[in-house]
Formats: sequence, C-alpha cells, structure tokens
Amino acid sequence: MNHALWAPWRLDYIRGVSDGGDNCFICELARNPEKDAANHVLLRSAMGLLLLNRYPYVNGHLLIAPYRHAADLGDLGPDERAAMLELAVYGQRLLTGTMNPQGFNIGINVGRCAGAGVPGHVHVHVVPRWNGDVNFMSVVGRVRVIPQALEEAFGQLAAEHARLSTAPPPAR
Repeated sequence: MNHALWAPWRLDYIRGVSDGGDNCFICELARNPEKDAANHVLLRSAMGLLLLNRYPYVNGHLLIAPYRHAADLGDLGPDERAAMLELAVYGQRLLTGTMNPQGFNIGINVGRCAGAGVPGHVHVHVVPRWNGDVNFMSVVGRVRVIPQALEEAFGQLAAEHARLSTAPPPAR
C-alpha cells in the first residue's frame, strides 16, 4: 500500500538548490543582512552565519555556513574552519538553553551523494536530539513531524542569543 504525503512547501527548496554560487540560498542570505530575521539568521560572525534550517530534520535544526561560497572544507582557510566550529559550539549553547536536548548530531555532508542539500556551499548541521524523537511517522510513513513552527523556534533561539550575548563569559 503506497501513501502520498504532499509537501508543496519543499518545491521552493528543490528549485533553489544549486551547485553554483549564483543561485545559492546561503550566498543570498550572506548578501542580505537586512533580511536576517525573516530568513531565521540568528547570528553573523566575522566569517559566517548561524541560522535555523528552513527544512529541518527535527525542531531546532541549525545550519552554520561560511560567507564564502566553497564546496569543501579544504577550500576554506583555517580561520574559516575554526569559525564554523565556534558557531557550532555556540549553536549547541543556544539549543541547550531553549530546548533542553538530550544529545546532538553535528555533521557536514560534502557532495550530493553524501546527502549535501547545498553541495556547492559547505555547511555544518547542528541537530538537537531527544530520547524517543523518532516516532511512528518516521518509521512507518517515512515522514518527519516537526512540533514547533519555525518562527516560534527562531524567537526562542533569538531571545537566548540576546541573553547569552549580554551575560558575562563563563569562568574557566
């Protein structure tokens, strides 16, 4: 028995995926800081972006990307790679402070066959995880259920970013 679940909101993503820099949505975000809130960009560092994934695996799925369009980690300089990792650590802090995940998947898919949704622009995924977050919809229907609207998740993460950016640094 085959079932179809219609997800027309995915069509914009599918049409927008490109290996080249001209139609790269990450490059577009990098060029338009005035649209950060609408695009769910939480933070800009000197070398990259931290944003909420518009097509998440689970609630709170974050992306970290360098400003520079590069397909592979080896195409980035050491400072760009280090900046991406620092943003991933900060993303974990934001998620921990707002969503209390019990674990994280943090990864980089390089190349289309490895699962890269934007194969021309390397990026890091920070995916919060909870015990039991894989439910029957994923197992039976191969469907993900995201329990929170992106705008609500963005609001929570932005508030936590504001709180963290005004807090004194942790003692070491």
